[in-house]
Amino acid sequence: MTTRELADDSATMNLRILGKSGLRVSELCLGAMTFGTDWGFGADEKVSGEVYRLFREAGGNFVDTANNYTNGASEEILGRLVAGERDDVVISTKYSLPTTQGDPNSGGNHRKSLRRSVETSLRRLGTDYIDLLWVHAWDQCTPIQETLRALDDLVRSGKVLSVGVTNMPAWVVARSDAIAELRGWMSFCAMQVEYSLVARTPERELLPMARELNIAVCAWSPLARGLLTGKPPGGRRQLSASAMQTIEVVKEVASELESTPARVALAWVIEQGLMPSVGARTPEQLRDNLGAPGVRLDQSHLDRLDKASRIRLGYPHDFLHERRDMFTPPTRRI
Repeated sequence: MTTRELADDSATMNLRILGKSGLRVSELCLGAMTFGTDWGFGADEKVSGEVYRLFREAGGNFVDTANNYTNGASEEILGRLVAGERDDVVISTKYSLPTTQGDPNSGGNHRKSLRRSVETSLRRLGTDYIDLLWVHAWDQCTPIQETLRALDDLVRSGKVLSVGVTNMPAWVVARSDAIAELRGWMSFCAMQVEYSLVARTPERELLPMARELNIAVCAWSPLARGLLTGKPPGGRRQLSASAMQTIEVVKEVASELESTPARVALAWVIEQGLMPSVGARTPEQLRDNLGAPGVRLDQSHLDRLDKASRIRLGYPHDFLHERRDMFTPPTRRI
């Protein structure tokens, strides 16, 4: 077992195995959607460099971007930052979402979109391989066999080492896994889902499926777009009673532990076995997030957080749980 030792108000990160890929990645992933100011928010290259170096100094080696983040600036900035240590960093990027207005084939899960995106990402990142390529979203029209075969071809070419998926229904991911296994193609080793103390719906289908198929899970928006940082919600966001109660319990636990709400919320995600993807516009924000692996949530904290944020799993899970004795014959130890 590795230990987490607090240092400089942050914690040394453990490593996780990225599903079936065998890749060793840090338990926190640095999200690079804030690299670049093209979308009207985020950080310029100087500040992005400070954030990146702080993450690396804390033991982080897993950085996530996408072909469309800040109109491509994110990949370009990241490419320059990793140039001197490319093989030491696990880079993931994505394809699927449209990148050129008026061109319907600039997005989608098909081979044309995939080839164009990967070649562009390789050029921007200044590398000849991508460690992990995510299918960014299910386009609902490209046959999954077409996508899987195209991804497998890229892996065989050496331009992509492993593949993952995000924003896709559990039944599509499970069907994809079966097809890939039967045909000897590369299967998804990782999955990204929106998951936090106020967004627990992946517990219904996606997370149980991932455990069964040995698919590693990364959580995007683990701080619920800032709601779990302890700051008042901006704009006119209407929060449910459950979300408001959860936020208050997170603050209470943070106060008891002399920590911050953000660290408690991220520590809870880590405790569930997921890798949070943290994006920061400033080094100060990232420094707060980096303290999450050092937070110790005892069972009473976990119980309170769970009670405040728990969701109903719904049918058929509730039905099966209520009638568990009907389907499970009594057994005795021999």
